[in-house]
Amino acid sequence: MARPNEERRDRRSREPEEQSDIVEKLVHINRVAATVKGGRRFSFAALMVVGDQKGRVGFGHGKAREVPEAIRKATEEAKKAMIRVPLRESRTLHHDGAGRWGAGKVMMRAAPPGTGVIAGGPMRAVLETLGVQDVVAKSTGSSNPYNMVRATFEALKVQSSPRQVANKRGKKVGDIIGRRNDGASAPDAIEG
Repeated sequence: MARPNEERRDRRSREPEEQSDIVEKLVHINRVAATVKGGRRFSFAALMVVGDQKGRVGFGHGKAREVPEAIRKATEEAKKAMIRVPLRESRTLHHDGAGRWGAGKVMMRAAPPGTGVIAGGPMRAVLETLGVQDVVAKSTGSSNPYNMVRATFEALKVQSSPRQVANKRGKKVGDIIGRRNDGASAPDAIEG
């Protein structure tokens, strides 16, 4: 009967090791006021982005009376909602992508080595915690950090690697990549 407790204890002891390599970034903090009988009651809303810089990233929103507590809540939520994004050569995206959330619109492009992270504000935080080193990104909609982060996540969710595409189509990775290279180098294929 002591077995479940041992497993639980083991899980707790393993958890900090897994979480130790996670990078946390505070994207935005907002002071909000609730008007009550005696005046105003202030609380703080925090938007956090967390990632392992190896292809996993998540965001969370927390609200509390004190800033550190709001940050802690947002971080906990972000760790629970992490997604995995396939990266090419562990440095850039596999293909271009666009995302939209509300009035927030973002566009991201894969870039050659040495480009760096060309992105602003909340998008930069998401891409850096994800582990992207070379990308060109542009926000063309709302500058609201919540919508920008969500739009960035929408763009990242549609990223797919050649391996995933090959699995879906029931082909080999070489067929998928080979087709892309053959089509680009053969001008005869365009004639038709």
